[in-house]
Amino acid sequence: NDDAADWAAELDDADDWDVVRTVLEEAASADGDELDADEASVAIAAAEVVARGLGRPTQSDAHTESAAAFVERVGAPPAELRALALRAIDVAADPAGELTELWEDGDPAGWAGLLDRLREALGTAA
Repeated sequence: NDDAADWAAELDDADDWDVVRTVLEEAASADGDELDADEASVAIAAAEVVARGLGRPTQSDAHTESAAAFVERVGAPPAELRALALRAIDVAADPAGELTELWEDGDPAGWAGLLDRLREALGTAA
């Protein structure tokens, strides 16, 4: 998703976890059907950054280089971000949400697998 990639580029200038926290808080406080696909994608990307900060990334590609450099620069995430990331994933993956609908139309097994891997990396499975 272009929005998630654009957001990840913001990590290049970040010197603390606030940029991640802000995205996760916005997603976690929303109802699943309120997030559009782009917002949900950014929330998933932010959760992936937390997983990477915990030493358990689930993705590694050209788009994750900013996340890797960010974590190397700022260190492990504050403990409370793990729970916040899990809540944001739940909202972003809401069955009534736009992102879920798009994945369900294209690759439901891929969507479920992505969510399972990310939840596991953050310390709990759904």
